[in-house]
Amino acid sequence: MEPYWELTFDADGDVDTAQRQELLSGVERERVTDLLVFAHGWNNDKDDARKLYRRFFAPCERLAGAGVRLGYAGVLWPAIRFPDEPIPDFDPSASTAPATAGGPTLDAATRQALDRAYPGHDETLDRIAELLAERSEVASRVYEFGRLVRDLVSLRETSPARHLGEDTGAGEPAMLVDDAVQVCELLAAARADTGRPQFLGNLRERVWDGAYELLREGSYYGMKRRAGAVGQLGLGPALGLLAGDVSGIRVHLIGHSFGARLVSYALRGMPADVRAVKSVTLLQGAFSHYAFAGRVPHDTSRRGALYGMQARIDGPLISCYSRHDDALGRLYPLASKLAGDSTTFLNLWERWGAIGYNGIRSVGGTKRIKLGQKVPTKGCVSLDAATVVRRGGPPAGAHSDICHEELARVVFAAGRIALA
Repeated sequence: MEPYWELTFDADGDVDTAQRQELLSGVERERVTDLLVFAHGWNNDKDDARKLYRRFFAPCERLAGAGVRLGYAGVLWPAIRFPDEPIPDFDPSASTAPATAGGPTLDAATRQALDRAYPGHDETLDRIAELLAERSEVASRVYEFGRLVRDLVSLRETSPARHLGEDTGAGEPAMLVDDAVQVCELLAAARADTGRPQFLGNLRERVWDGAYELLREGSYYGMKRRAGAVGQLGLGPALGLLAGDVSGIRVHLIGHSFGARLVSYALRGMPADVRAVKSVTLLQGAFSHYAFAGRVPHDTSRRGALYGMQARIDGPLISCYSRHDDALGRLYPLASKLAGDSTTFLNLWERWGAIGYNGIRSVGGTKRIKLGQKVPTKGCVSLDAATVVRRGGPPAGAHSDICHEELARVVFAAGRIALA
């Protein structure tokens, strides 16, 4: 994986300028023809992200044909993955946190991850831990828990990420504003449906099992907003500078989970006249399947936040999806259900589905193909990758099962990178 550069961003999308300059000068110095830029999803630290990049890029040098000089860039941004979500092929001891006999609690590994993702919230997290351990039968404790989760993921008024959390422009998710007891019961039921070990018995146990999921999904909503800010305000402008400095560079964007959202929002932050991006490959994208839509089917007055952005790609937009992804197929639609429509869960999975679970929706001309079929060289493409993206335990399922040569070949095909 050489030459390799990193771009590190903070939660507001501000880049490490020294790293950005090294990328700009290094790509030219190394005479790179094709730059593969990968943005991770929910990872707890930089080492996890680097392991992901090494594994995914491992076959690329061998695949590259004559005249191709590959370069690699890893995007590092402050995200979070709960330690009880296993990553296939990674050290299980680093990705599994035990649950207690009474249900999930805020164990040391999860607390550490939350501290890194949300610094300065010690008192809030202390109280969240107390309530999870107490599992009180008093409803007011559940409402307090819901308020604490909202406080944890809230943003200051001046934060640039404040308005970058929704992909169809309809407000905050219902899980943060609806009745906390009902939300927790619903999330507990969804968690049971993933095959996650349950401690179902009385109402108290069900509610607090769901409360842990509310903490997880609330935290991930914060990451969703953050990914939009990093993409639009950080990576997009950096790509504009790169295109201006290095004539003829061919850029291929790759994103996993919220990283898929990040690279998609980079298109919105990139100067409209830049034509250096030759392909975008989304791996189990954790954002709305209507994000690129001109009209949202259940509300034709709205359109996707990324409507038309695929036109900034001089090549195809590929959304790889898998039915084995429980994080996106089960929990994501519940967490994404928007305020103002909380009276019904009719067609929940259709209305609030993820692009990494069933592909791109409501974009005219979108092609639907299976892994192994010829990849179109332009337009939107939904690619069923379920034959390889299939491993992983509850609650996330195969969400992180993305390190396969078959998917690296998709990147090459989408970017029209010559094969050996």
